[in-house]
Amino acid sequence: MHLVVCIKQVPNTTEIKIDPQTNTLVREGVESIINPFDLYAIEEAIRLKEKYGGKVTAISMGPSQVESALREAVSMGVDDIILLSDKRFAGADTWATSLTLATAIKKLGDYDLILFGQQAIDGDTAQVGPGVATHLVLPQTCFVRKIEKVQEKSITVERLMEDGYDTVEMKLPSVITVVKEINVPRLPSLRGKRVAKSTQLTVWNADDLELPAEEIGLNGSPTQVVKIFSPDLEKEGEIHELPAEEAVEILYKKIMKLKNQ
Repeated sequence: MHLVVCIKQVPNTTEIKIDPQTNTLVREGVESIINPFDLYAIEEAIRLKEKYGGKVTAISMGPSQVESALREAVSMGVDDIILLSDKRFAGADTWATSLTLATAIKKLGDYDLILFGQQAIDGDTAQVGPGVATHLVLPQTCFVRKIEKVQEKSITVERLMEDGYDTVEMKLPSVITVVKEINVPRLPSLRGKRVAKSTQLTVWNADDLELPAEEIGLNGSPTQVVKIFSPDLEKEGEIHELPAEEAVEILYKKIMKLKNQ
């Protein structure tokens, strides 16, 4: 069984910087971590390998510094790592990102299940997993909280819903995004860290994927960020020592004022 897990390296939430020219996140030289939700996808892929056999391949798109995230995945139990790195990939929105990842997965040629974390903490769109499934024309299920059964040609999962959960059966290969309720990610082992240092990293660029410049990065992104900024935080408060009926009337007027803004 070949499990492919797509991960993303994101800026540490205390170190976010914005490029004022492109309105995109500055990733070079910024302290970064594996997207926390992707750790659950990595863990679930490793558990499936341990139960059913096979191998796990981790893929990520980004600058050269993303190599550290991929090697951390190896230290947890991932077998192969692939970095999609090219300046032409920079500034990609979810459409261009999912196209690039899907093309790389297609290049692998042999896969059974593709896993994602439910979303990335730097964008919170939850669109890349479904986007990859769309580009590859594969069945997909999002917000998976449990994998019940994997058979030769199908997988059965529980999908988290607002009022409970659904049980979904899909044909393989397929795509799932997982939520944090699915497992508890393991810590890298000492042996895993040693293996991570010697594991060969495969690097593919746009030419390797045979992707034209107009379909990747900013050029291939149908959505563009017009402006991005940190909001000014203002704290205001009022203290009224009044009878309850008058206080309720004042509160009502305040609520209606906010509602009509």
